[in-house]
Amino acid sequence: MVLRRIAFSAFRIAIAVAAMLALLWSFAVRMPGKNVSKAAPLSPDEIVLREELRADVQKLAGDIGERNMWRYPQLNAAADFIEESFSRAGLHPRRDSYDIHSQSCHNIEAEIPGARPEILLIGAHYDSVFGSPGANDNGTGVAATLALARRFAARSTKYTLRFVAFVNEEPPYFLSDQMGSFVYASRCKARGDKISAMISLETIGYFSDAPGSQTYPSPGLGIFYPKVGNFIGFVSNVQSRALLRRVIALFRKHAKIPSEGAALPSFIPGVSWSDQRSFWRHGYPGIMITDTAPFRYPYYHSSNDTPDKLDYDRFTLVVSGMERVIEDLDKL
Repeated sequence: MVLRRIAFSAFRIAIAVAAMLALLWSFAVRMPGKNVSKAAPLSPDEIVLREELRADVQKLAGDIGERNMWRYPQLNAAADFIEESFSRAGLHPRRDSYDIHSQSCHNIEAEIPGARPEILLIGAHYDSVFGSPGANDNGTGVAATLALARRFAARSTKYTLRFVAFVNEEPPYFLSDQMGSFVYASRCKARGDKISAMISLETIGYFSDAPGSQTYPSPGLGIFYPKVGNFIGFVSNVQSRALLRRVIALFRKHAKIPSEGAALPSFIPGVSWSDQRSFWRHGYPGIMITDTAPFRYPYYHSSNDTPDKLDYDRFTLVVSGMERVIEDLDKL
Protein backbone atom coordinates (compact mmCIF):
# COMPACT_ATOMS: atom_id res chain seq x y z
CA MET A 1 0.00 0.00 0.00
CA VAL A 2 2.81 2.40 0.93
CA LEU A 3 4.63 1.71 -2.31
CA ARG A 4 1.43 2.26 -4.24
CA ARG A 5 0.93 5.65 -2.56
CA ILE A 6 4.51 6.64 -3.30
CA ALA A 7 4.12 5.62 -6.92
CA PHE A 8 0.84 7.52 -7.19
CA SER A 9 2.41 10.66 -5.67
CA ALA A 10 5.34 10.43 -8.05
CA PHE A 11 2.92 10.04 -10.95
CA ARG A 12 0.96 13.13 -9.89
CA ILE A 13 4.18 15.13 -9.58
CA ALA A 14 5.27 13.99 -13.04
CA ILE A 15 1.89 15.01 -14.50
CA ALA A 16 2.09 18.42 -12.79
CA VAL A 17 5.63 19.02 -14.09
CA ALA A 18 4.61 17.96 -17.60
CA ALA A 19 1.62 20.31 -17.47
CA MET A 20 3.81 23.21 -16.32
CA LEU A 21 6.32 22.56 -19.09
CA ALA A 22 3.54 22.38 -21.65
CA LEU A 23 2.12 25.67 -20.40
CA LEU A 24 5.58 27.28 -20.52
CA TRP A 25 6.10 26.04 -24.05
CA SER A 26 2.72 27.20 -25.27
CA PHE A 27 2.69 30.63 -23.61
CA ALA A 28 6.30 31.74 -23.28
CA VAL A 29 8.49 29.77 -25.69
CA ARG A 30 6.59 28.81 -28.85
CA MET A 31 6.94 31.68 -31.30
CA PRO A 32 5.21 32.35 -34.64
CA GLY A 33 6.94 32.20 -38.00
CA LYS A 34 9.30 29.76 -39.65
CA ASN A 35 12.78 29.76 -38.17
CA VAL A 36 15.93 29.25 -40.24
CA SER A 37 18.65 26.83 -39.20
CA LYS A 38 21.78 28.73 -40.19
CA ALA A 39 23.00 32.15 -41.28
CA ALA A 40 22.82 33.10 -44.95
CA PRO A 41 25.49 34.90 -47.02
CA LEU A 42 25.41 38.69 -47.09
CA SER A 43 23.89 40.59 -49.99
CA PRO A 44 25.84 43.50 -51.57
CA ASP A 45 23.79 46.00 -49.51
CA GLU A 46 24.48 44.01 -46.36
CA ILE A 47 28.22 44.09 -47.06
CA VAL A 48 27.99 47.90 -47.09
CA LEU A 49 26.02 47.75 -43.82
CA ARG A 50 28.61 45.43 -42.27
CA GLU A 51 31.39 47.96 -42.87
CA GLU A 52 29.27 50.76 -41.37
CA LEU A 53 28.71 48.68 -38.26
CA ARG A 54 32.37 47.73 -38.03
CA ALA A 55 33.46 51.38 -38.32
CA ASP A 56 31.05 52.59 -35.63
CA VAL A 57 31.96 49.82 -33.18
CA GLN A 58 35.63 50.63 -33.78
CA LYS A 59 34.98 54.31 -33.10
CA LEU A 60 33.16 53.62 -29.84
CA ALA A 61 35.17 50.75 -28.40
CA GLY A 62 38.51 51.21 -30.18
CA ASP A 63 39.06 54.95 -30.57
CA ILE A 64 37.00 56.23 -27.62
CA GLY A 65 37.20 53.10 -25.48
CA GLU A 66 35.81 52.74 -21.97
CA ARG A 67 33.05 55.34 -21.47
CA ASN A 68 31.25 55.90 -18.20
CA MET A 69 31.14 58.37 -15.31
CA TRP A 70 34.69 57.32 -14.31
CA ARG A 71 35.80 58.05 -17.86
CA TYR A 72 33.68 61.17 -18.18
CA PRO A 73 35.53 62.78 -21.14
CA GLN A 74 35.17 59.52 -23.09
CA LEU A 75 31.48 59.31 -22.16
CA ASN A 76 30.98 62.80 -23.57
CA ALA A 77 33.06 61.95 -26.65
CA ALA A 78 30.69 59.05 -27.32
CA ALA A 79 27.69 61.36 -26.91
CA ASP A 80 29.25 63.82 -29.36
CA PHE A 81 29.93 61.05 -31.88
CA ILE A 82 26.35 59.77 -31.69
CA GLU A 83 24.93 63.27 -32.05
CA GLU A 84 27.17 63.98 -35.03
CA SER A 85 26.19 60.65 -36.63
CA PHE A 86 22.50 61.50 -36.37
CA SER A 87 23.18 64.94 -37.83
CA ARG A 88 25.17 63.54 -40.75
CA ALA A 89 22.19 61.30 -41.53
CA GLY A 90 20.07 64.44 -41.99
CA LEU A 91 18.29 64.13 -38.62
CA HIS A 92 17.98 66.74 -35.88
CA PRO A 93 19.26 65.20 -32.64
CA ARG A 94 18.24 66.45 -29.22
CA ARG A 95 20.02 66.00 -25.90
CA ASP A 96 17.82 64.82 -23.06
CA SER A 97 20.09 65.70 -20.14
CA TYR A 98 20.12 65.22 -16.39
CA ASP A 99 22.72 65.56 -13.64
CA ILE A 100 24.47 62.97 -11.50
CA HIS A 101 26.82 64.30 -8.82
CA SER A 102 26.84 67.73 -10.51
CA GLN A 103 27.89 66.23 -13.84
CA SER A 104 25.60 66.35 -16.86
CA CYS A 105 24.65 63.10 -18.57
CA HIS A 106 22.97 62.96 -21.95
CA ASN A 107 20.50 60.69 -23.67
CA ILE A 108 20.69 61.44 -27.41
CA GLU A 109 17.41 61.36 -29.35
CA ALA A 110 16.66 61.66 -33.07
CA GLU A 111 13.08 61.55 -34.31
CA ILE A 112 11.47 61.02 -37.70
CA PRO A 113 7.93 62.42 -37.40
CA GLY A 114 5.22 60.23 -38.83
CA ALA A 115 1.66 60.80 -39.94
CA ARG A 116 0.44 59.37 -36.63
CA PRO A 117 1.45 60.22 -33.05
CA GLU A 118 2.24 56.61 -32.06
CA ILE A 119 5.97 56.11 -31.57
CA LEU A 120 8.19 53.16 -32.45
CA LEU A 121 11.29 53.65 -30.31
CA ILE A 122 14.58 51.90 -31.06
CA GLY A 123 17.29 52.39 -28.44
CA ALA A 124 20.59 51.22 -27.00
CA HIS A 125 22.85 52.31 -24.17
CA TYR A 126 26.20 53.81 -25.12
CA ASP A 127 28.06 53.65 -21.81
CA SER A 128 30.34 50.73 -21.01
CA VAL A 129 30.94 48.98 -17.72
CA PHE A 130 33.92 50.05 -15.59
CA GLY A 131 37.12 48.48 -16.95
CA SER A 132 35.72 47.51 -20.37
CA PRO A 133 35.85 49.17 -23.81
CA GLY A 134 32.37 47.73 -24.45
CA ALA A 135 32.54 46.62 -28.07
CA ASN A 136 29.71 44.12 -27.82
CA ASP A 137 28.21 45.63 -24.66
CA ASN A 138 27.03 47.87 -26.06
CA GLY A 139 28.89 49.30 -29.03
CA THR A 140 26.95 46.85 -31.17
CA GLY A 141 23.57 48.15 -30.01
CA VAL A 142 24.57 51.75 -30.64
CA ALA A 143 26.06 50.97 -34.06
CA ALA A 144 22.82 49.18 -34.99
CA THR A 145 20.72 52.12 -33.79
CA LEU A 146 22.77 54.54 -35.89
CA ALA A 147 22.63 52.30 -38.97
CA LEU A 148 18.86 51.94 -38.72
CA ALA A 149 18.43 55.69 -38.25
CA ARG A 150 20.43 56.31 -41.44
CA ARG A 151 18.23 53.95 -43.40
CA PHE A 152 14.99 55.59 -42.33
CA ALA A 153 16.15 59.22 -42.22
CA ALA A 154 14.81 60.15 -45.66
CA ARG A 155 11.66 58.01 -45.61
CA SER A 156 8.08 58.98 -44.95
CA THR A 157 6.57 56.83 -42.21
CA LYS A 158 3.13 56.23 -40.79
CA TYR A 159 4.36 55.98 -37.22
CA THR A 160 6.85 58.35 -35.63
CA LEU A 161 10.26 56.67 -35.43
CA ARG A 162 12.46 57.62 -32.54
CA PHE A 163 16.09 56.50 -32.18
CA VAL A 164 17.64 56.99 -28.74
CA ALA A 165 21.09 56.35 -27.29
CA PHE A 166 20.84 56.01 -23.51
CA VAL A 167 23.48 56.86 -20.94
CA ASN A 168 24.24 55.11 -17.63
CA GLU A 169 22.77 51.65 -18.11
CA GLU A 170 25.72 49.93 -16.43
CA PRO A 171 26.44 49.66 -12.67
CA PRO A 172 26.17 51.46 -10.31
CA TYR A 173 23.11 52.87 -12.08
CA PHE A 174 21.88 49.52 -13.42
CA LEU A 175 18.20 48.87 -12.55
CA SER A 176 18.01 52.19 -10.68
CA ASP A 177 16.08 55.40 -11.23
CA GLN A 178 19.35 57.04 -12.33
CA MET A 179 19.61 54.96 -15.50
CA GLY A 180 19.41 57.22 -18.53
CA SER A 181 16.55 55.16 -19.93
CA PHE A 182 14.56 55.46 -16.70
CA VAL A 183 14.92 59.23 -16.68
CA TYR A 184 13.98 59.31 -20.36
CA ALA A 185 10.96 57.00 -20.02
CA SER A 186 9.63 58.96 -17.04
CA ARG A 187 9.78 62.17 -19.07
CA CYS A 188 8.01 60.44 -21.96
CA LYS A 189 5.25 59.37 -19.57
CA ALA A 190 4.92 62.86 -18.11
CA ARG A 191 4.57 64.33 -21.62
CA GLY A 192 2.02 61.73 -22.60
CA ASP A 193 4.18 60.26 -25.39
CA LYS A 194 2.34 57.39 -27.09
CA ILE A 195 5.11 54.78 -27.32
CA SER A 196 3.55 51.71 -28.89
CA ALA A 197 6.79 49.71 -28.99
CA MET A 198 10.22 50.05 -27.39
CA ILE A 199 12.97 47.89 -28.91
CA SER A 200 16.17 47.65 -26.87
CA LEU A 201 19.26 46.56 -28.81
CA GLU A 202 21.57 45.00 -26.23
CA THR A 203 24.82 43.12 -26.94
CA ILE A 204 24.04 41.71 -30.40
CA GLY A 205 27.37 40.90 -32.05
CA TYR A 206 28.68 37.54 -30.78
CA PHE A 207 27.75 34.13 -32.19
CA SER A 208 29.23 30.66 -31.92
CA ASP A 209 28.68 27.30 -33.59
CA ALA A 210 30.54 25.41 -30.86
CA PRO A 211 28.56 22.72 -28.98
CA GLY A 212 27.63 23.92 -25.50
CA SER A 213 28.35 27.57 -26.34
CA GLN A 214 24.88 28.65 -25.15
CA THR A 215 23.73 28.56 -21.53
CA TYR A 216 20.59 29.87 -19.79
CA PRO A 217 19.74 31.59 -16.49
CA SER A 218 17.39 28.80 -15.47
CA PRO A 219 18.16 25.08 -16.03
CA GLY A 220 14.63 24.42 -17.23
CA LEU A 221 14.99 26.81 -20.15
CA GLY A 222 17.67 24.61 -21.66
CA ILE A 223 14.98 22.03 -22.38
CA PHE A 224 13.40 24.32 -24.96
CA TYR A 225 16.28 26.23 -26.48
CA PRO A 226 19.48 25.39 -28.42
CA LYS A 227 22.77 24.64 -26.71
CA VAL A 228 24.64 26.35 -29.56
CA GLY A 229 24.89 30.13 -29.57
CA ASN A 230 24.21 30.70 -33.26
CA PHE A 231 20.91 32.58 -32.88
CA ILE A 232 19.68 36.06 -31.95
CA GLY A 233 17.32 36.27 -28.99
CA PHE A 234 14.07 38.21 -28.58
CA VAL A 235 13.03 38.66 -24.94
CA SER A 236 10.13 40.34 -23.16
CA ASN A 237 8.20 40.34 -19.94
CA VAL A 238 4.78 38.69 -19.89
CA GLN A 239 2.94 41.98 -20.42
CA SER A 240 4.83 42.66 -23.68
CA ARG A 241 4.22 39.17 -25.08
CA ALA A 242 1.99 40.41 -27.93
CA LEU A 243 4.67 42.83 -29.12
CA LEU A 244 7.36 40.16 -28.87
CA ARG A 245 5.38 37.70 -30.96
CA ARG A 246 4.59 40.33 -33.57
CA VAL A 247 8.24 41.39 -33.89
CA ILE A 248 9.69 37.88 -34.07
CA ALA A 249 7.09 36.83 -36.65
CA LEU A 250 8.10 39.78 -38.84
CA PHE A 251 11.81 39.06 -38.28
CA ARG A 252 11.38 35.44 -39.33
CA LYS A 253 9.46 36.50 -42.43
CA HIS A 254 12.65 38.07 -43.76
CA ALA A 255 15.33 36.56 -41.55
CA LYS A 256 18.60 35.08 -42.68
CA ILE A 257 19.77 34.08 -39.21
CA PRO A 258 18.26 31.76 -36.57
CA SER A 259 16.13 33.42 -33.88
CA GLU A 260 14.59 32.38 -30.56
CA GLY A 261 12.04 34.17 -28.39
CA ALA A 262 10.88 34.13 -24.79
CA ALA A 263 8.11 36.03 -22.96
CA LEU A 264 8.97 35.41 -19.33
CA PRO A 265 8.40 36.94 -15.89
CA SER A 266 10.76 39.85 -15.38
CA PHE A 267 12.24 38.35 -12.19
CA ILE A 268 14.00 35.61 -14.18
CA PRO A 269 17.68 36.61 -14.48
CA GLY A 270 18.46 38.34 -17.77
CA VAL A 271 14.89 39.19 -18.77
CA SER A 272 14.99 42.76 -17.42
CA TRP A 273 18.72 43.38 -17.82
CA SER A 274 18.59 46.37 -20.12
CA ASP A 275 16.76 49.57 -20.96
CA GLN A 276 13.42 47.95 -21.84
CA ARG A 277 12.83 47.54 -18.09
CA SER A 278 12.67 51.31 -17.68
CA PHE A 279 9.82 51.46 -20.19
CA TRP A 280 8.01 48.52 -18.59
CA ARG A 281 8.04 50.44 -15.32
CA HIS A 282 6.21 53.30 -17.01
CA GLY A 283 3.59 51.11 -18.65
CA TYR A 284 5.09 50.94 -22.15
CA PRO A 285 5.49 47.65 -24.06
CA GLY A 286 9.09 46.78 -24.78
CA ILE A 287 11.37 43.96 -25.89
CA MET A 288 15.09 43.27 -25.85
CA ILE A 289 17.05 41.90 -28.79
CA THR A 290 20.27 40.25 -27.62
CA ASP A 291 22.87 37.57 -28.22
CA THR A 292 22.13 36.72 -24.53
CA ALA A 293 25.32 38.44 -23.29
CA PRO A 294 26.72 36.59 -20.19
CA PHE A 295 24.97 33.37 -21.16
CA ARG A 296 27.12 33.15 -24.30
CA TYR A 297 29.75 35.87 -24.59
CA PRO A 298 33.01 34.86 -22.87
CA TYR A 299 34.30 38.46 -22.77
CA TYR A 300 31.22 39.97 -21.16
CA HIS A 301 32.03 42.91 -18.87
CA SER A 302 35.76 42.43 -19.30
CA SER A 303 38.71 44.35 -20.70
CA ASN A 304 38.67 41.86 -23.60
CA ASP A 305 35.31 43.06 -24.94
CA THR A 306 37.07 44.52 -27.99
CA PRO A 307 35.98 45.02 -31.62
CA ASP A 308 37.94 42.03 -32.92
CA LYS A 309 35.80 39.58 -30.89
CA LEU A 310 32.63 40.19 -32.91
CA ASP A 311 31.03 38.25 -35.76
CA TYR A 312 30.24 41.14 -38.08
CA ASP A 313 28.51 39.03 -40.72
CA ARG A 314 25.90 37.65 -38.35
CA PHE A 315 25.66 40.98 -36.52
CA THR A 316 24.82 42.53 -39.90
CA LEU A 317 22.08 39.98 -40.56
CA VAL A 318 20.43 40.93 -37.27
CA VAL A 319 20.43 44.63 -38.16
CA SER A 320 19.28 43.96 -41.72
CA GLY A 321 16.43 41.84 -40.37
CA MET A 322 15.43 44.59 -37.94
CA GLU A 323 15.25 47.08 -40.80
CA ARG A 324 12.61 44.86 -42.38
CA VAL A 325 10.81 44.55 -39.03
CA ILE A 326 10.56 48.33 -38.63
CA GLU A 327 9.29 48.66 -42.19
CA ASP A 328 6.58 46.08 -41.54
CA LEU A 329 5.62 47.46 -38.12
CA ASP A 330 5.10 50.82 -39.78
CA LYS A 331 2.51 49.22 -42.09
CA LEU A 332 0.41 47.75 -39.29
